[in-house]
Amino acid sequence: MESTTGHTVAELVAARWGDHRPGLWCEDVVLTGHEVAAGAAARAAFLADLLPPGAEPHLGVLLDNTPEFPLWLGAAALARAAVAGVNPTRRGAELARDILHTECRILVTDRAHLPLLQGLDLPGVRLLLTDTAEYADLLTPYADARPDPSRATPHDRFLLYFTSGSTGAPKAALCSQGRLAAAGRALAGQFSLTPDDVHYLCMPMFHGNAVIAGWAPALVTGAGVALRRRFSASRFLPDVRRHGATYFTYVGRAIQYVLATEPGPGDRDNPLRLGFGTEAGAVDAAAFERRFGVRLVEGYGSSEGGAAVRWSPGTPAGAVGRAAPGLVVLDQETREECPPARFDGAGRLLNGDEAIGELVNRGPNPFEGYWRNPAAEAERRGWGSPRSSEAESGGGWYWTGDLFYRDIDGYLYFAGRTDDRLRVDGENLAAAMIENILARYEGAAAVAVYAVPDPVTGDQVMATVAGTFDPLSFAEFLLSQPDLGTKMAPRFVRVVERMPVTATNKIHRAALRKEGVRCADPVWWRPPGEGVYRRLTSADLEHAEGPPAPTRGPSPVRRQGLEPRTR
Repeated sequence: MESTTGHTVAELVAARWGDHRPGLWCEDVVLTGHEVAAGAAARAAFLADLLPPGAEPHLGVLLDNTPEFPLWLGAAALARAAVAGVNPTRRGAELARDILHTECRILVTDRAHLPLLQGLDLPGVRLLLTDTAEYADLLTPYADARPDPSRATPHDRFLLYFTSGSTGAPKAALCSQGRLAAAGRALAGQFSLTPDDVHYLCMPMFHGNAVIAGWAPALVTGAGVALRRRFSASRFLPDVRRHGATYFTYVGRAIQYVLATEPGPGDRDNPLRLGFGTEAGAVDAAAFERRFGVRLVEGYGSSEGGAAVRWSPGTPAGAVGRAAPGLVVLDQETREECPPARFDGAGRLLNGDEAIGELVNRGPNPFEGYWRNPAAEAERRGWGSPRSSEAESGGGWYWTGDLFYRDIDGYLYFAGRTDDRLRVDGENLAAAMIENILARYEGAAAVAVYAVPDPVTGDQVMATVAGTFDPLSFAEFLLSQPDLGTKMAPRFVRVVERMPVTATNKIHRAALRKEGVRCADPVWWRPPGEGVYRRLTSADLEHAEGPPAPTRGPSPVRRQGLEPRTR
């Protein structure tokens, strides 16, 4: 089946009609491309009869990665409706809020997720349980429907997908059929994807990564899609071999979990040729390629579509790609462009304090806004905020909310979220930069850095380390890091067996920040005036969170900027 250049998702779905090759795998279920198109058409006809007149054409999908999820995506495209992917880790009022905020009149789910909905007040929302006989009976009258993409337009609203809610209620970003189709075409072209590829979707489909980076390019090329209900590190390689997967996407700590599985002599015997995602890190990406023979490409694209950085051959290690026209790194206070990064001979950043800023798109961008959230949209565009200026008033720059720095050749390096920025003794620090340094510690399998409040300095640096921790070797390690700035050394270190993560395998920083030093795990701290770490006790907490200022004594960690501050 030849690839298509359809400008709507509906056209791409309909193009699979008549394609009798295997097109969708999930466990023991195999559907041809034709069966996928027919299933989407049946659900689209059913949906047209279900939606109340005058209601927003929105449906929620609360499912694991089962065949029903992509079938309903296809149905929504054909019916000119929009899908809100519902995060199953949300609970109670927060879960109800997500469904009601996006004005979903239909919620597609299954019996496994029903307990999440018990006791929730969801007026006007009809449930469809996909694993019941009643559901099959409801679809039967529509079995002969054929996909008709003629009414769909590139401007039709197609996705309402929730962005991070770490600093408030999640925002529902909008994505049109045209934007998703364009994203699929861009990725298919960038990675030379073909109809013979098989895309392995192990990231949750309620998240943009799986749909935009995995499902959309498969639609464009006519490639097959293999689903894993929920990510499993132990099943990753068996799934890849079973389905002949050649391409996969990832987010967050997924790569690290795969690397933590027991190595085998046949690890490199697999059909994969490429993995695409974010937040694997250079160290894990190199380890993955050594073990499995598969190159990982770290990309960057804001969830809302307002800015993207494409990797290209020649991109330096650690960089995500070269800045396209309009993309600049701005100081958040002065709104001036940050100077280029300077590196030492080992490639370590020397001027992070001045080089790190927020990535801003000052050129045209496809950001389509948020659903029913004009304040958040204005903030993203810089309208009516301290970040706005007269130069922006004509069109609104797109402020990504992400920290970057660029080198002299224009290559961009990710430095974390603006929410993860710390301010210690008046100095701005990027958590991601400190994490990159602490990740060199031999006992660290994973590291997260974040701020805890301090009554004197504003913030103190706290790190959570998954793995093994020795206070003496850690202090010595810090002394040996030439790029560890004067305020970067963690005051507190929490030690965990496994890093807490979100449903999309990203480190759960909001939970770590909320718990702070008062958590169930062991916490080590470096008291003011001391140069080594010791266990934090209940008696220490009062002093750790704001004691009277002690006198400062001599410190063995003064040499590399780890000099304790006076309190």
